[in-house]
Amino acid sequence: MIISRTPFRISFFGGGTDYPAWYQEHGGMVLSTSINKFCYLTCRYLPPFFDYRYRIRYYHREETQTLDEIKHPSVRECLRFMGMDQGVDIVHHADLPARSGLGSSSTFTVCLLHALYALKHQMPTKRELALHAMHIEQEQIQESVGSQDQTIAAFGGFNHIEFGGVPEITVQPVIMAPQKLEQLEKHLMLFFTGFARTASEVAEEQIKNIPRKTQDLKIMMNMVPEALNLLLSPHNTMEEFGKLLHEQWQLKRGMSSLITNSTLDDIYETGMKAGAWGGKLLGAGGGGFMLFLVEPERQVQVLEAFQDLLHVPFRFDHLGSQIIYYSHEDHF
Repeated sequence: MIISRTPFRISFFGGGTDYPAWYQEHGGMVLSTSINKFCYLTCRYLPPFFDYRYRIRYYHREETQTLDEIKHPSVRECLRFMGMDQGVDIVHHADLPARSGLGSSSTFTVCLLHALYALKHQMPTKRELALHAMHIEQEQIQESVGSQDQTIAAFGGFNHIEFGGVPEITVQPVIMAPQKLEQLEKHLMLFFTGFARTASEVAEEQIKNIPRKTQDLKIMMNMVPEALNLLLSPHNTMEEFGKLLHEQWQLKRGMSSLITNSTLDDIYETGMKAGAWGGKLLGAGGGGFMLFLVEPERQVQVLEAFQDLLHVPFRFDHLGSQIIYYSHEDHF
């Protein structure tokens, strides 16, 4: 029996430059962190007493004889990639909903890969987990997804990630004074907008728009080192960091007609009028979670302005994907 735990993520800057269609030509970089909200997967070999070979429980329940019959694309292709030659029982739990802009689909893929490796008594590196998850989603499933979600889910922590070239991904932890990191945490507020969407559908249009959005993407990519300089400055730069978030959101919302809508724009404007310095819609767009950077003294005002939205407190995660339970049992 294996239980794996993998964190969701928040992306601050550089989102959109992590699509292979962009970074294979121009390079890419993001500033992202994993958070203490997790995907959990329980995995074990299925005893041979049933009239099916695979049992998968998520928001649906699947019981199939063959891999090709499995409808969940990540489960099907992870099992195929790992060459599982015995029946498997998989159960999914999560702290946050799917399709909400926090990298849930890639977190699931990394989490499942980690569990299947452990089931086969193998210990992959964080880089292997990330690259294999990218291969499964981008090549086997052929989804329109970037490469940061798999990377941050596997590695965990607050990172400056670069994409492209021979290594494909380069992960550099952001070394901040503990009090500065805690200060950033205390300034962040996360709200669920109540809408869900399929990220790959939004991303597909964004990828199509890359040739005519080159200048905007270069500006967004150049905001990453600018944001890093603010965070690493010895001075109190939270307001400047928030204003840079706001500037990036203005660029991001123009990348695709599917990223935002009048309701989401109203939510953002409400947060800004209530005292936020800046913010953004997380993920590919179209719904999910809205992030704001607000000085602690004004957060009560923001909470009052969003009484109809769910506020989700969180902290940063520093561990990435983990096997939290491993029981070696004889199987049939």
